[in-house]
Amino acid sequence: MQRREFITLLGGVVVAWPIIARAQRPDRVRRIGVLSGFAVDDSEGRARVAAFTQALAQLGWTDGSNVQIEYRWGAGDADTMRKQAAELVALAPDVMLATGGTSLGPLLQASSAVPIVFANVPDPVGSGFVESLARPGGNVTGFMQFEYSLSAKWVELLKQVAPGVTRVKVLWDPAITAGIGQFTIIQSVAPSVGMEVSPVNVRDGGEIERAIAAFARVPNGGLIVTGSALALVHRELIVTLAARHKLPAVYNQRLFTVGGGLISYGAVLIDQFRRAAGYVDRILKGEKPNDLPVQAPTKYELIINLKTAKALGLDLPPALLARADEVIE
Repeated sequence: MQRREFITLLGGVVVAWPIIARAQRPDRVRRIGVLSGFAVDDSEGRARVAAFTQALAQLGWTDGSNVQIEYRWGAGDADTMRKQAAELVALAPDVMLATGGTSLGPLLQASSAVPIVFANVPDPVGSGFVESLARPGGNVTGFMQFEYSLSAKWVELLKQVAPGVTRVKVLWDPAITAGIGQFTIIQSVAPSVGMEVSPVNVRDGGEIERAIAAFARVPNGGLIVTGSALALVHRELIVTLAARHKLPAVYNQRLFTVGGGLISYGAVLIDQFRRAAGYVDRILKGEKPNDLPVQAPTKYELIINLKTAKALGLDLPPALLARADEVIE
């Protein structure tokens, strides 16, 4: 072999070696942290996380194979959420998923560097989580649940299903910005339809039960349940109390209505977890959260439980029933 041919061959081997080595070396397993505001045994919380992991798998990321997913569950408790957020950050994940505002706040406090994708966060700009929808800023982006203006729709729906309601108890979490924002809109709109509103904190089940029992002693009352992790934690109690005291109630998402509540209007939340998987995929492939705009919901649903309406003695307007995405008989 001539000297020139030998050098050419050797050069080809040197160039090819790193390529062969990279091809033979398995890819690094990526790590994703998930912080949920639900309790670990809550079926709805599990369903939302399952939708996220299934969508990830469709994008080529399989838990236990090329990605490891670490879960933490806060059950709506602020102290637990902060602790769980710190634990996730300590694991040095490549990206984290926040399943709502009560998850996102603690994760942002725990890290300003690890990329975070959120789902189901009401008004993230107003809540101070992002600078703008188009350019979120920092290490966070995701999918918003609604703007506070949607809260006015719940007042309108309550008046439609129960025109005689003049007093409204609003169940909210005053410890979160979203709770204050939703209540402010409801409070400003209610007088225009002849309603007087008063709040009750959803932080304690006993307080909810006492407040609703006292409220129901005077006629012409109704309920509006705003969006919060704690409302979800206490959802069975709230629906039960509304039925026991014959109070028409409007809820912010379908799982209340499927569980026996009267009517709900809000975004299709499970869809946001599927969409969040797409952002996580893009971040794992090198994109930055600040380059991914916060997206508004693309699907809303109006759910009516006709069985509950009949139990309350309500004759619902045919036009409203015709608009419903789902009527539970």
